[in-house]
Amino acid sequence: MLVLEIENRFDLKSFPSHMTDEEFFQFCMDNQEVRIERDKDRNIIIMPPVTFDSGNYEGEAFVEVKIWCRKNGGKALSPSAGFTMPTGAVRSPDASWISPERLAKMPESERSKFAAIVPDFVIEVRSKTDRIKMLKEKMLEWIENGVRLGWLIDPKTETTYIYRENGGIEILEGFDRILTGEDVMPGFEFDLKLLKIE
Repeated sequence: MLVLEIENRFDLKSFPSHMTDEEFFQFCMDNQEVRIERDKDRNIIIMPPVTFDSGNYEGEAFVEVKIWCRKNGGKALSPSAGFTMPTGAVRSPDASWISPERLAKMPESERSKFAAIVPDFVIEVRSKTDRIKMLKEKMLEWIENGVRLGWLIDPKTETTYIYRENGGIEILEGFDRILTGEDVMPGFEFDLKLLKIE
């Protein structure tokens, strides 16, 4: 099955019903102008590039994670990075961090593909075209596959959903607050004012 978010771009008849991992990787390489993910049911999700504002919000999230990472170790990856989860899903968060402990277990061969590694921490920032239901499902997928802490941030409603590895979900209203990395990224702070719509 195929889920399309952009119209009249791909010929559905030319798609195999289920792509192999190699076919999916090649498909992504052949269509780098769009964002492509795959869910746990191997449905392909195609999204257009984000708007100016959404690109700015993603950038703010990634930069803050990157700055903390440079001081504390591990790897911070941009929104372009894809991760292959244990379920076979291939997902890309808007910002992510992987601990040195998880990196040490990743084979060198994974670096040139959608690495079979799950980040410790992810951020998803809702863009104007994102359906909140799909993003919430994506966040649950992250947690179910081993993410320890995740934030879903919605600038439109100024709402933040915090997902924790124990299955808990906390909902915070308003952007006049600072989020913390808790025990996953000790000392990490993110001021939600950076994402307030001006």
